[in-house]
Amino acid sequence: MKLNGNAIRPGNVIEHKSRLWVAVKTSHVKPGKGGAFAQIELRDIRDGTKLNERFRATESVERVILDEATCTYLYAEGDTHIFMHGETFEQFSIAEDMIGETAVFLQDGMSVTLQSHEGEPISITLPEQVVLTVVEADAVIKGQTASSSYKPAVVDNGERIMVPPHIEVGTRIVVRTEDKTYLERAKD
Repeated sequence: MKLNGNAIRPGNVIEHKSRLWVAVKTSHVKPGKGGAFAQIELRDIRDGTKLNERFRATESVERVILDEATCTYLYAEGDTHIFMHGETFEQFSIAEDMIGETAVFLQDGMSVTLQSHEGEPISITLPEQVVLTVVEADAVIKGQTASSSYKPAVVDNGERIMVPPHIEVGTRIVVRTEDKTYLERAKD
């Protein structure tokens, strides 16, 4: 699907210079001389390299629509993670660096979204929130509970998360996978 250069929006995936790029930031510039253009910050989907490009309204690029499928996480095998396709039940592996920092939140049986292009996996999207158990937390200092201070805690996957002072060892908490922040106490 063709897309004008000034119609590219953040999140769009385009094919440019024989590679797939996702638009990260866009800004429209009208210089004193010459025609207006769109300044687009692109990130390569496969290796994460960044590129700044200028596209004029008269230029067109190929917009790529990624295929999405629901998959189930099965297990880790070294630096690779094994998933099962939700419809075909086919098993496949994806390198940990393709998943990124959120790979620490993968749990057995977790439902994730696989994005692929022409049958080749591009990225994995985890759920926005996961429930984890606190296995280590600092003791509460008397009088500190009234302030909005947070204390470090270690959850069952080994990650260090900042939690409110009232959270103790054994408490199940909800954590945002995107930025590793505490959201709330889990409802049992």
